[in-house]
Amino acid sequence: MALFGKLFEKKICSICGGEIGLLGNRKLEDGNCCKNCAAKLSPWFSERRQSTVEEIKSQLEYREANQEKVAAFHATRTLGESTKVILDEDAGLFMVTSARNWQSANPDVLSFSDVTGCNLDIDEDKTEIEYKDKEGNRQSFNPKRYAYSYDFYIVVQVNNPYFNEIRFKLNDTSVDNDEETLLDGPQAMPRSRSGAARPGAAPRPGAARPVPGGARPGAVRPTPGGIRPMPGRTPMGGGMMGGVRVSNADEVRASLEYQQYEQMGQEIREALLQIRQEARDTAAAASAPKAAITCPYCGATTTPDVSGCCEFCGGAIGG
Repeated sequence: MALFGKLFEKKICSICGGEIGLLGNRKLEDGNCCKNCAAKLSPWFSERRQSTVEEIKSQLEYREANQEKVAAFHATRTLGESTKVILDEDAGLFMVTSARNWQSANPDVLSFSDVTGCNLDIDEDKTEIEYKDKEGNRQSFNPKRYAYSYDFYIVVQVNNPYFNEIRFKLNDTSVDNDEETLLDGPQAMPRSRSGAARPGAAPRPGAARPVPGGARPGAVRPTPGGIRPMPGRTPMGGGMMGGVRVSNADEVRASLEYQQYEQMGQEIREALLQIRQEARDTAAAASAPKAAITCPYCGATTTPDVSGCCEFCGGAIGG
């Protein structure tokens, strides 16, 4: 009974002091946090359980100040589809959010100089294609056949006191060409989940989303803009074995959908790395020692101050 009473005893939020409802507690290292306070934390923050009450309070102060940055944010460029990288190139700031109304969602506003790295991560998964025998049991083909699917992630490394990585998915659903993975029998033709037949060992006609430029179905070709498939992603098993189609990997990787997401990921990666480099170059130029010049007004040899003025007569000489 004592344990039962302890389980349902009222808890107080160590952050706001409010009462925590049943199943509403979010544990901290040295206290409790209500779900309302937890919802205000950064979506990229993942170490709540290892954080102290004071650390959470500090982050909530940061998040409150972030709302002012969001209000002043002026989007000049947007990259991505569902989850977007939004740039304010005039202020040197960016945010990553899937919210339609990002002003109310309060996404973290970061400086271009906060970016320390960026990668496109393509996750490959495979599912065995099986068939049903006369008794309705699942059986494997010989050789085994596989349907491949791919998901595209952007991973941005950042310098931030509360998180060091932003990882988000580019595609809403896996890129898999809708391959059917359970056939009606060992002689059944491969089908997509939409019901389109795949005659023989070849990819189903027209279903692989035609590749621009007339490339044959199943061919691995550069994506638009010369972007090639990511290194180290060669599918296991290949596409054919002894004249039998055992994998749809080449077909999926050659599809327009796959190449569009790969190109989108490369575009985001290159944009973030470019703005990071530009921010670093600007900072380096600002901190570089200024060369001494002769003032055209007073003739003195001077090093211009931060306003570009002569240190002796105050004349505007640039530099």
